[in-house]
Order: sequence, then C-alpha cells, then structure tokens
Amino acid sequence: MNPLNLKITEKNSNLRKDVFLGSPGELSQEERNILQLFDGATQENWEDWRWQLQNRIRCKEIISRIIELTQEEEEGIDGVGSKLHMSITPYFASLMEKDNIHCPIRKQCIPTSHEMKVSDEEMVDPCGEDSHSPVHGLVHRYPDRVLFLVSEMCAMYCRFCTRSRMVGDSHRTLNTNTYEKAIEYIKSNKQIRDVLISGGDPLMLSNELLEHLVKSIKEIPHVEFLRIGTRVPVTLPQRIDQPLIDVLKKYGPVWMSIHFNHFKEITPRVKVVCDSLADNGIPLGSQTVLLKGINDDPKIIKRLMHELLKVRVKPYYLYQCDPIVGSSHFRTPLSVGIKIMENLCGHTTGYAIPTFVIDTPGGGGKIPVSPNYIVSQENNKYFLRNYEGKQYIHHDPI
Repeated sequence: MNPLNLKITEKNSNLRKDVFLGSPGELSQEERNILQLFDGATQENWEDWRWQLQNRIRCKEIISRIIELTQEEEEGIDGVGSKLHMSITPYFASLMEKDNIHCPIRKQCIPTSHEMKVSDEEMVDPCGEDSHSPVHGLVHRYPDRVLFLVSEMCAMYCRFCTRSRMVGDSHRTLNTNTYEKAIEYIKSNKQIRDVLISGGDPLMLSNELLEHLVKSIKEIPHVEFLRIGTRVPVTLPQRIDQPLIDVLKKYGPVWMSIHFNHFKEITPRVKVVCDSLADNGIPLGSQTVLLKGINDDPKIIKRLMHELLKVRVKPYYLYQCDPIVGSSHFRTPLSVGIKIMENLCGHTTGYAIPTFVIDTPGGGGKIPVSPNYIVSQENNKYFLRNYEGKQYIHHDPI
C-alpha cells in the first residue's frame, strides 16, 4: 500500500510503445522507487509525458519521501509560494541522490531559504527583456533576430530561472492572440532573419499548436533561421516522441538549443532522445548556466562538454548566472568562468569549447568574456601567450 495514497491520472497515453524514444528498456531502480509512490502506476505511465506532467512533485510531503530534506530546503519549500514554486517531474526527481545534500540535480530544483534573500544588484527582469518588447511575448533586442516567447510553463522549474517573473504564472497571458501579433510584427520587419522560440518551454505546447507556430514563421520569406530553446529533453525526455520529431523534421531545418548544466543529466534516456533528434536532421546545441556548487569546476564543465559531443550536441554558450531576485547563492565571481575557459582552451578539442557570455543586466545583450592571451603590444608586434603560458610574437603586416 502506498503510504501517501497518491492518485494517478486515469488517462493513459494512447501513443504506441514504439514512439517512446527516450525509453532505454527497463526502468532504473531509482525510477522504480519513484513510481512506487503512485498507486497503480505502471511503466507505461512513466513513459507517458502527460502523466509525468500531471504528477509533478510540488509539495514537501511528497519530496520528503524521496530525499531527506535539510532545514534550508524545508524553509525554502514553505517560503517560495510568493516566488517560483517547486515543480519537478518524477523522472527528474529520480536523478537526485537521496543522501547527498550537494547533489547537482537536487540543488537545481529544490528551493532553499537562500532564495528569500535579496541582494541590491538583483532584478526581476535582469536581461531587460520587457523593455525591449514591441509586442507582448516578443523581445527584439538585436537588429536581425527576435526572441518569441510562447509559453509560461516548464516541465521543471529551475531555481535560478531568468524568467521566474513569468514562468509558472497561473494567469496565462501568452496565447493565440499574442502569437498572431508577434508573427505579424516579424512579417513587417524585414531585418529579422533569425527567430528563437522559447518561453517557459515551447515543448509544453501541443504538437498541433507548435506546428502552427513553426509553419507560420517558416513561411515568412526573410526568416532564414529558426531555433527552439528548451530544457525538456533533459527534464522530460518522454516528451520527445516520434510525432513531435515528425513535426520538426517536416519544417526543417529547425535548430534546437538544449539547456544542460551537469553531466549527470545526460542519462541513457537523454542519449536516445538526442540521437533521435540528430538522426532526423535537427541540429543540436547546448546552453549551460554557470552555477555555484553545481558546475563551477573546470573538470565538471569539461566532462559535460565531452559528454555533450558524444550525444551530438554542440556546446554553444556558457552563461554567467543572471542576477535574478534570490540568486546570490548560485552566482559565481566572473573570475571563476574565466578560469574554466582557461582550462578548456588548448586543453580539449575546439568543438567542446562554448562561448562564455554575460547577458548584461539592463538589456545590453550578450557580451563574450574570455581569458586575455595578449600580453602586450609594441608597434606592429603582439606578444601572445598560449594555453601553456609560453609567449610568442605575432608580427602584423605594415
């Protein structure tokens, strides 16, 4: 008998088993442990992304059956009601280490009392997106590209979320009306050649609605490049089924930027999903947020980048954590990111090296930050150092 007597959703998926692309076969012991918390739940339920969403872990009573909560975590769960509440898919919860308070998965999704502390430099909208929004749901900060926000929902709520001002908002404001206005704006501005569909998470939409948006944008003659920004392949790999892949493939090339933060997120399920996306002509890139106590170590980042290449995901950006309200415990000094880049450049293959960027507070856009390899300059001579610290001279033509 389930001690929590949790009721599972009666509606099971009508999808065939052969479209559960993320299933590596038998469930892991950790997955079975979580599944047992839900009376009557089966492996078919576990493989159904709708069941995963409907049974997200949102309260202290349930999460305390999975891990032993610290006082800071209990206080955080109790106190985030006015901020970004807790929401964790059963799948992602199965990746947490029960007895490790430093578990990188656990620290990303369980609130702590640190979120209640606000520093002077922190902002509700640190990237200044709202001030660069010509129509609701569209951010136009760079001349030739726009950010198209289509959903306020995510499968799992990251505690360092840049858009926590809107993610999880029960008052849905992004809808077919805002979509059409955004699409009309893109049509009317011929400078726009690149559209990034994001949110929240766009893969929270139905296949039908997502196809409508992708098709509408692809039909605009001056749009050359279409991307989808998502964390779903990491937090809800069951969502990447064959019908979804068929939609993206139909309007290809549609690029996908996936948010990975730690190599532990690249499970056998995630590997199957990334392989399936790549096999169907969907180019994959990664975006990683630099997080204190989670991945602020050159060895962890290097291993993550190597594991990404193994599943055909090209490392793209390493972000300095944005100064969102209540994020001081996640943010590192800038020197930490520079040190990590020092330990990547020259020490691993170029394909494994992302661009380290700061999305400047106030809406100034992304600024790349890298180690300084120019030691000095004298007339037409540059004195350079390499990854080993050895110096060399480069002569500019006169």
